[in-house]
Amino acid sequence: MQRPTRFILIQTSHAGNVGATARAMKTMGFCDLVLVAPRWDNVLRREETIQRASGALDVLKNARIVATLDEALDGMTHLCATAMTPRDFGPPTRTPRQHFEMLTKTQHAAAPQADGGVAFLFGSERFGMANEDVYRCHVALSIPTDPQFGSLNLGAAVQLIGYEWRQALGGFAVQPATAPSVLADAQQLGGMLGHWEKALVDIGFLDPQAPKKLMPRLNQLFNRAQLTQEEIHILRGVAKAMTAAGSRASMAAPDSSKS
Repeated sequence: MQRPTRFILIQTSHAGNVGATARAMKTMGFCDLVLVAPRWDNVLRREETIQRASGALDVLKNARIVATLDEALDGMTHLCATAMTPRDFGPPTRTPRQHFEMLTKTQHAAAPQADGGVAFLFGSERFGMANEDVYRCHVALSIPTDPQFGSLNLGAAVQLIGYEWRQALGGFAVQPATAPSVLADAQQLGGMLGHWEKALVDIGFLDPQAPKKLMPRLNQLFNRAQLTQEEIHILRGVAKAMTAAGSRASMAAPDSSKS
């Protein structure tokens, strides 16, 4: 499920935070960034911004700088403040996860804002959001932090909001870091068991005249283990080492026929 999403930074004063925001957005698959009256007119091209973006240059390239919040909100129908609700009145305060669950359930409802764009508004690092801007929003999002230390860096707050919103939209699948393992087939397992049987005889662990049920039990054990082809190779190497060790032990043993 996709939904137009915009991150809006209001009067940002630190260039590095703009770069960190771009990086946080890109990792969560978002690209619409708008800056309202930032401290630096050239903030998108400043060295600190580019360094902190850490590769999210496409987000910076497509970002826009506008003079007013009205311009930044063009096309957005659901506004989320990232600030405390003013004490006199204002929108409800909810955690991101709680609100996003509610929001996605109305995706196909009749509410006017159900299928429109969602905007996340972040105030300046020093003063936060003005009450007048919060009043315009449908909700004030509060990230549940330690009550004794709830101060978040702007980039970190964007990362957390972006993550929770991406999860609400369906999230991304975990990308495996290694190639999937290939299970050994019955023929490979049988060959390995034959190798082990010989090795166990060579080291004197298995009596071929009275094998009992050792090999069938090992067969069942390895079946439960769901061995991969790589593990078959390892176990064959173990069997080879056992045979070599058995041979060395035989050569080192005194010859009783000469006594």
